[in-house]
Amino acid sequence: MGKVQGTDISALVEEMTNAGFGHLEESILQCSDCALREGATNPVIMKGSRTPRVLFIGEAPGKTEDMTGIPFTGRAGKKLDEMIEYMSLADDDYAVINAVKCRPPNNRKPLKGEIEMCRPFLMAQIKMLDPQVIILLGNTAEEAFCRSKKLEWGIPKVSDGISIVKIYHPAAMIYQRSRIEEQKALIDKNRQLWE
Repeated sequence: MGKVQGTDISALVEEMTNAGFGHLEESILQCSDCALREGATNPVIMKGSRTPRVLFIGEAPGKTEDMTGIPFTGRAGKKLDEMIEYMSLADDDYAVINAVKCRPPNNRKPLKGEIEMCRPFLMAQIKMLDPQVIILLGNTAEEAFCRSKKLEWGIPKVSDGISIVKIYHPAAMIYQRSRIEEQKALIDKNRQLWE
């Protein structure tokens, strides 16, 4: 991909978008611009529909995702599947991607520089998938997508005709069971966005 220079990545995003899904996926697989690729088994691209109404953006691959190359296939993935079922989304209604495509060591949070290196891929995926709704799963997804802007939990904002809402990362349902009912309330409050 080449090093991301400055903060204007629009030309790079446009180039990847115009070249199509196959080129974008190959670019992700071939990327070695940051140290995360050295320790990763498989870059993780996406799962789900290429024409989703709803796009979920997570943080980064975990151990299981690194082994399979598929996002949200571990414990947090089971919680995301439960959430998607609760949202009444069919398989062709949604797609799932991560802000960072390679697993950080020991599942640590991605560093700001790592998020920035992957940002052109993230923005190209969003542009190509063209969802009606983006659901940011936690703070890292918000940081990657919004940069300096802060969203309130469960309060949607509209940008370029896309509704954007931040809810809890599915892993929060594992470690803080009290979040399960809070998450359902955030979903219920926003159902009109995708139904």
